[in-house]
Amino acid sequence: MTSIQVIILIAAFLHLLVQIVLKYLDLVNTLRLRGQQPKETVSLMNEQQWIKTSDYTVSKTKLSIFEDLFGFVLIFPIVLYIYPWTFNTWSASSQDGVFECAFISVVFLITLQIPGLFLDWYKQFKLEDRFGFNKSTVKLWITDKIKENTLVLILGVLLFALLIWLFRELSYLSSYWWFFAFTAFFFLQLSLMVLWPKFILPLFNKLTPLDDGDLKSRLFALADRTGFAANSIEIIDGSKRSGHSNAFFTGFGKFRRIVLYDTLINQMEEEEIEAVLAHEIGHYKEGHIPKKLILSFLTGLLGFYCISIVLEQDWVYAGLGLSQSYAGSISVILIALILFIPNFTYWFTPVSNIFSRKHEYEADRFAKKAMNNASSLISALQKLYRENLSHPLPHPYLVFFHYSHPTFFDRKKALEEH
Repeated sequence: MTSIQVIILIAAFLHLLVQIVLKYLDLVNTLRLRGQQPKETVSLMNEQQWIKTSDYTVSKTKLSIFEDLFGFVLIFPIVLYIYPWTFNTWSASSQDGVFECAFISVVFLITLQIPGLFLDWYKQFKLEDRFGFNKSTVKLWITDKIKENTLVLILGVLLFALLIWLFRELSYLSSYWWFFAFTAFFFLQLSLMVLWPKFILPLFNKLTPLDDGDLKSRLFALADRTGFAANSIEIIDGSKRSGHSNAFFTGFGKFRRIVLYDTLINQMEEEEIEAVLAHEIGHYKEGHIPKKLILSFLTGLLGFYCISIVLEQDWVYAGLGLSQSYAGSISVILIALILFIPNFTYWFTPVSNIFSRKHEYEADRFAKKAMNNASSLISALQKLYRENLSHPLPHPYLVFFHYSHPTFFDRKKALEEH
């Protein structure tokens, strides 16, 4: 066992420890509150809904803890044996072809997902089914997995091949290859954001234009008065897989689309749907999307700069259990980063979530202004919490570390005060 392997395993253990402690605290908190419904939640849901919400949260938390433990157990053989054995057996070094390296790398990543399929199946057909959310069938679930992995294979190989090719070509020309390589990669990602709703999303879901009527007129009127130009408002058939509801917009510029789940349409009144859409528009109008893209670009650029340094360190390859023939090979370094770096970047999660929650408050305030009242958005949030069985009183430590959205009562308080 090398020193790098030891560092990765220690980081993985610390990552696991914090996650388990946070989820355990939330589990104890949920069980404590389940027995007697807090007074502040009575206006949100009745006692029967409270018990069901608590039970759903407990079941999800227990499964999540098991998934964390399962993943931690798997990382030992991956770090010590599977990763070095795979790439020492099937070469993906700088002497091998671009597409050969890309194919081996992506197939390796896909293969590592196989042990988690049972947990994914259990969550869909046992846990979600028990609480009435599962609308999928085994046939549809299998078909989805085949489509997902086929797309991952095709797009993954193309993206990996591009990165490997850019590295090999540009590193000969400039020591700043990492800047040009990531810039090209980033703009390709932006292109995929535009193509995703048009060509990829329809492979899984049917999108149909919102029928003419009061709701469509109301939503387009909202878009007009808030300066949010959209080509279409579409309904996605999310109900064929899940009873959960949501709304979002995809793309940017003239490719922008508003997408509403059919479950959302069925669960809410028109004014509430309008308020939900106003919140989503708020993210756009407050500049959250470009801010996230800029941050993503800067962090990605920093990441590629770090990669450029790592590629020059022969001891890193030996530390990962690879032969010296891999010195200067980018594909294996990318794989190692994808697999192991989350254990190190996890500690920045609270910072990211602080800004994310700030953005949610800003989008809420925008929606309140656009609707000329707070009641419609509060009512919509109440229904989202009730229908999705979202626990309104999670443990504050879990919220601080893991929640990208404020809790219901925090949002309600902010809407009523501002």
